[in-house]
Amino acid sequence: MSGWHQERTARDARIAAGRAHATGKVVAADKAVELLEAVLRPGDRVCLEGDNQKQADCLARALSRCDPARVHDLHMVQSGIVLPEHLDIFEQGIAKRLDYSYSGPQGGRIARMLYGGQIELGAVHTYLELFARYFVDLTPTVALIAGVSADRDGNLYTGPNTEDTPTVVEATAFKNGVVVAQVNEIVDRVPRVDIPGDRVDFVVEADAPFYVEPLFTRDPAAMTETQILMAMMAIKGIYAEYGIRRLNHGIGFGTAAIELLLPTYAERLGLKGRIATHWALNPHPTLIPAIESGWVRQVHCFGSEVGMDRYIRERPDVFFTGSDGSLRSNRAFCQTAGLYACDLFIGSTLQIDLMGHSSTVTQSRVAGFGGAPNMGSDPHGRRHPSDTWMKAGREAQGAGDPALRRGRKLVVQIVETFGEKLVPAFVERLDALELARKLGLELAPVMVYADDVTHIVTEEGIANLLLCRTADEREQAIRGVAGYTEVGRGRDRAMVERLRERGIVRRPEDLGIEPLDADRSLLAAKSIKDLVHWSGGLYEPPAKFRNW
Repeated sequence: MSGWHQERTARDARIAAGRAHATGKVVAADKAVELLEAVLRPGDRVCLEGDNQKQADCLARALSRCDPARVHDLHMVQSGIVLPEHLDIFEQGIAKRLDYSYSGPQGGRIARMLYGGQIELGAVHTYLELFARYFVDLTPTVALIAGVSADRDGNLYTGPNTEDTPTVVEATAFKNGVVVAQVNEIVDRVPRVDIPGDRVDFVVEADAPFYVEPLFTRDPAAMTETQILMAMMAIKGIYAEYGIRRLNHGIGFGTAAIELLLPTYAERLGLKGRIATHWALNPHPTLIPAIESGWVRQVHCFGSEVGMDRYIRERPDVFFTGSDGSLRSNRAFCQTAGLYACDLFIGSTLQIDLMGHSSTVTQSRVAGFGGAPNMGSDPHGRRHPSDTWMKAGREAQGAGDPALRRGRKLVVQIVETFGEKLVPAFVERLDALELARKLGLELAPVMVYADDVTHIVTEEGIANLLLCRTADEREQAIRGVAGYTEVGRGRDRAMVERLRERGIVRRPEDLGIEPLDADRSLLAAKSIKDLVHWSGGLYEPPAKFRNW
């Protein structure tokens, strides 16, 4: 070794170069390109903050305008590929390699660029997996993050959408990296210190507030009777039977319908206080009626949701808030809570195969996973019992010494048998396998593996995979709820009926549910405007959801 301080010496040189474009730590927005060209080096590992919702968009635009002769071959390690600029930098040669978790609106474009060889893919990660690698072998050299405000010493207020920021800063600042933050404004004193100034090297006062996507808002007016029927089955056939109190909901109309049925349908079933009391969840607006009805005791959040800030501020008994009154979110902590402290994850997917593997990757779209594989997995490190966890474990194992019988987390996929444009959700073979073949990937991008999935809910019924004892039983249970898809039509009808007799496949009538009762009148709120009324006017929905 020629010395033990090479990284720190390199860091000091980057900061010295950057200071030529700053006043103290503060950099004007029109100097952001020059700043990045000063602190970045070819081949750097860069985390550009792109979360589920919050985007460091000013810095993303600046990075995309850098001179590829000076800044090139970057290795991007970031949660979300959401903005066009996130992919522009690969077309321009500024970036070369990518490790990420979620691509959302850029899913189609990222698929084309992967097939076209414009992106060298490391892996599509889960959130916790990528965060973990920040501290092992994907530590950022430079982190470009976003906050609400900063003082001139660099103390940051990240506000309700803190999301990934503390994790990114921790990994970068304490391993000789450079941290650049864009903020909406420079203030004399921040409302609370979310990131101490000694971890922030430069602050760019952005030319506009950072972009936040209302990712978790679902309009009750768009909810269908089919989704309501599936929600009724999930509540009666899973939530009630397992006594699920600690849970996480994924994104989708199916889970939003469950939230809106808690104060109505679930109330009539006498389930208040017995289910859905403690949540790891973004503040879904469709949860407002359940909160106001006294169903929900506590919610810890990955990030916030547009329009929910005033409501959260007035409900500190439910949400985690700071002394300033605003939400404190943290994706790494909330993912950990969802993984180890929740007894159920329920979410949707684009494809499910005959074994129960599911993925949001198709031939034309690589949407990534986000946190679903963390939430939707059975954590073998768990050691504390709960009635829900132990019941699921007994169903899965059946025999053995009770004191050594591991519990099971419930992982539920709630999907309509046909998705948008009548594309079947059930397939013989996942598109993810074809993507892996075309790109030469060693590991196919599967979102939730079959051995983690415990239940599948469709409009046709519930398949309880915990009770299956053979691969044939599992396949027929899945075919048994796959409706009129090709997979569903290929079922062994006699075997499915035997599975139904054993309670492995359950139709609505087996649960005492009349499908014609699945009516919109059951929804606690039937529109966004109803949610505003439930909140006492505290919920302020984005303009695109207002029709009054």
